Amino acid sequence: MTSSSSFSQAAQNLADPRTADPRTESLRADALMEEDVAWSHEIDGERDGDQFDRSDRAALRRVAGLSTELEDVTEVEYRQLRLERVVLVGVWTTGTVYDAENSLAELAALAETAGALVLDGVIQRRDKPDPATYIGSGKAAELRDIVLDSGADTVVCDGELSPGQLIHLEDVVKVKVVDRTALILDIFAQHAKSREGKAQVALAQMQYMLPRLRGWGQSLSRQMGGGGGGGMATRGPGETKIETDRRRIREKMAKMRREIAEMKTGREIKRQERRRRKVPSVAIAGYTNAGKSSLLNRLTGAGVLVENALFATLDPTVRRAETPGGRLYTLADTVGFVRHLPHHLVEAFRSTMEEVGDSDLILHVVDGSHPAPDEQLAAVREVIREVGGDVREIVVINKADAADPLVLQRLLRAERDAVAVSARTGAGIAELLELIDAELPRPEVEVEVLVPYTQGALVSRTHAEGEVISEEHTPEGTVLKARVHEELAAALAPYVPVAR
Repeated sequence: MTSSSSFSQAAQNLADPRTADPRTESLRADALMEEDVAWSHEIDGERDGDQFDRSDRAALRRVAGLSTELEDVTEVEYRQLRLERVVLVGVWTTGTVYDAENSLAELAALAETAGALVLDGVIQRRDKPDPATYIGSGKAAELRDIVLDSGADTVVCDGELSPGQLIHLEDVVKVKVVDRTALILDIFAQHAKSREGKAQVALAQMQYMLPRLRGWGQSLSRQMGGGGGGGMATRGPGETKIETDRRRIREKMAKMRREIAEMKTGREIKRQERRRRKVPSVAIAGYTNAGKSSLLNRLTGAGVLVENALFATLDPTVRRAETPGGRLYTLADTVGFVRHLPHHLVEAFRSTMEEVGDSDLILHVVDGSHPAPDEQLAAVREVIREVGGDVREIVVINKADAADPLVLQRLLRAERDAVAVSARTGAGIAELLELIDAELPRPEVEVEVLVPYTQGALVSRTHAEGEVISEEHTPEGTVLKARVHEELAAALAPYVPVAR
């Protein structure tokens, strides 16, 4: 079997024009092919527990089908269209190779959403990420050769790297290195439109940036002490440039937190008003790009932006909706979730995510056509638990028209309250509306009253806040039989039905 060193040598030969020859491409292809054979042995079960073969541990495995490089474009057009060119790298510690490749494919979709051009993607199998360079010094050198060969200007890692890992990996590959967290923050910064959304993203970015500040040369000691003749009370090292930057960032973070708290107060006032009027609330939650906004539009005709991109919705949208029985409720579209959602984002967007925790019912939307819908369900539930949500949920399996029927059947059997729909075609929406009507909390007091026509506002309020069972118009007024909450029941108490 060709060892990892021969694969590395082949990559170096490609990178170095002095050693390149016509056999180089063939050598590299052979190395990759033999490496794939070694990995297929592992899939067939030739592995003793968690003890990896040496060749497996040492291998950087290419993931096919990730490149979004443009083809057949003229040189002038290419210069105009050229975006940031990235190579993706992931470390596979648990699960199967299929899981690892799915994770890297999701990273590729994130990179495309951020505006990057994916050139290549590799994964390495390790017990845990290397504490110094994430993939180990030898693999980092091989990654540098891949970067040189592809002409990439950025490496994106499928995980959150420590400040030390970022610095050491950049020192080896000689191009910019960003991690999954920074990539998601960049997407959020592009998509935030409202004042609150922008403030939340800015806070998350500063939380991420604070421990990762670094300086070079004299910038570390921009403010010096008084050892050089500055006079009394100025001697000593003074405040370094990094310390100054950190202090300013902390001051900005405190200001942002105050602003977000003020905006949260306005949102809470609106929620209290809805609770006072006893209007049930439904929140749409789910994985990013699962079709939440499309579902909101289908249920309410809201006309919210729908885009086939990750995190197209950042600012929550609340719309009024009505059950088939005529009961009013609110429907809130929320920010999408993703696997390993950065903790900074969960904290910064906590006030927005409270729309989910404070609702009476959650429509948990999952993409039925996704390769791993079960993982999407688990990732969203983990975040909902983190923000303190313990709310009844309906699992809405969206994109049923494009999903595998066997996958749909398995999900419908596995989830207690689940319905398959297509927000695009409208299939299954009627069944979903009936399920929402059945699951929403019902008013607890049943009344039968004769309301004079002069009190028409009470009849309208009963329709809006209660559940009308029957309604009859008589010469004396409107005979209503309805289920209402206690406050409305007290308002209707003076009116009693006529004898029949």
